[in-house]
Amino acid sequence: MAPPDEQELARLAERRRELSKRYVRPLADRPASNGRGIHHAALICSDVEQTIQFYDGLLGFPLVEMTENRDYPGSSHFFFDLGNQTLLGFFDFPGLGLQPAEERIGTVQHIAIAVPPDRHATLKAKLDAEGVPYDGPQRGIVESLYLRDPDGIGIELLSDELMFFGGKYLDR
Repeated sequence: MAPPDEQELARLAERRRELSKRYVRPLADRPASNGRGIHHAALICSDVEQTIQFYDGLLGFPLVEMTENRDYPGSSHFFFDLGNQTLLGFFDFPGLGLQPAEERIGTVQHIAIAVPPDRHATLKAKLDAEGVPYDGPQRGIVESLYLRDPDGIGIELLSDELMFFGGKYLDR
């Protein structure tokens, strides 16, 4: 499929402006969220140890729990600490013959994980030293490094603070 032409890009931009005007409220008019944050995202991996080596060993997100999945005997359910009381969870489903995911409607495009600027620089140097490919900084987005985990899950290492996006705080 070809990218949108100029006319379609203009139409899409106008539609975003309309939706933003209709639904994005100024902070003073915005109700408090019913949520407290994401407790954990639950993803599927093909190899438990390979996943541990990537998230804990390479990226420095400590493995904090590993148990059997209560819904599928033999399957592991394990969690990494992403800081700020947030977890990244994984399952494996041995014996199901699951296929790699494709980027499509309803799937995770990427997970943006906030890291402090000094650790962001350290992680970038570690990725370089280990020869791990990543994209970024690109298109003037110096705060983001985009890479893929061993199963192709998109990860963004973002040096921005939480609730900061596009040069502004979204909660102030």
